[in-house]
Amino acid sequence: MTAGTLERASIKPRKKKMRRSLYEEMSAYLLMLPYALLFTLFIAAPVAIAIGLSFTFYDIIQVPNYVGFLNYIILMTQDEIFLRYVLPNTFTFALMIGPGGFVLSFLIAWMLAQIQRIPRTLIALAMYAPSMAGGVFVAIVWRTVFSGNERGFINAALINWGFIVEPIQFLQDPTYLLPLMIFVTLWSSMGVGFLAILAGVLNYDPEIYEAAQLDGINNRFQEIVYITVPTMKPQMLFGAVMAIVNAFQMGQVGVLLSGSNPTPQYAGQLIFNHIEDFALMRFELGYAAAISVVLLIMVWGLSKVAYAMFSEK
Repeated sequence: MTAGTLERASIKPRKKKMRRSLYEEMSAYLLMLPYALLFTLFIAAPVAIAIGLSFTFYDIIQVPNYVGFLNYIILMTQDEIFLRYVLPNTFTFALMIGPGGFVLSFLIAWMLAQIQRIPRTLIALAMYAPSMAGGVFVAIVWRTVFSGNERGFINAALINWGFIVEPIQFLQDPTYLLPLMIFVTLWSSMGVGFLAILAGVLNYDPEIYEAAQLDGINNRFQEIVYITVPTMKPQMLFGAVMAIVNAFQMGQVGVLLSGSNPTPQYAGQLIFNHIEDFALMRFELGYAAAISVVLLIMVWGLSKVAYAMFSEK
């Protein structure tokens, strides 16, 4: 057999292997194509459009007029509602709902992991159910509970017990509105992040805990800090990101409780409500887009912090 024949014989398997590899790569890209199209259509494209509109004055009727960074300058220097009410309310709300809701999810998941399977499943379902109902419960249940007349459950109980004479306007009084928003949101914040954390807590290796006891870990707090949290970082990261997103997208709760946007004396006005105010009521879409870009940057920055805390790298 000549050298040329040997070379041709060795080329054929290589070509066949290359074709098979190319086919496998093409199959992978085809499987990714539906997700890529949906991601581009519903996420990437709207974000790009919002960033572009944030540099314009656009009121739906006229053609967008390029104004540069004017919207951002006005937002950060002249928008008194944003600087005086929206930012403080948003940071207070996000601090309580983000880290607070994340810690609450972990503690509840950890406590549920200590009980038997059937009651654990029932309680977990009860905790998760409000996150699926969301706005329906806010609009019906909690507005009834905190209603500002004698028919409200809280007011009726306080009047019957002799604590007050006239009903308290819980949902219209600036003193109560933001705390009630935080309470209602925490009540409905046990969503998919909570389920992911619960799955991470339940998916543990008993041998690790037994070895830790031999190394001197002898209480539950040390187990959580040195074993439970480090072994479930992917679930903790997912739960943290979901808590951050939930904290910034639940701005509608103040409007649903109070029944108005802006909320009474801007007591429950969050950045989400500020966007809705300018986009859907004043039709200043360029300015609303600038506010939404600021919101996007805030969520992205906090997500990077969560990634740095719980990433396994």
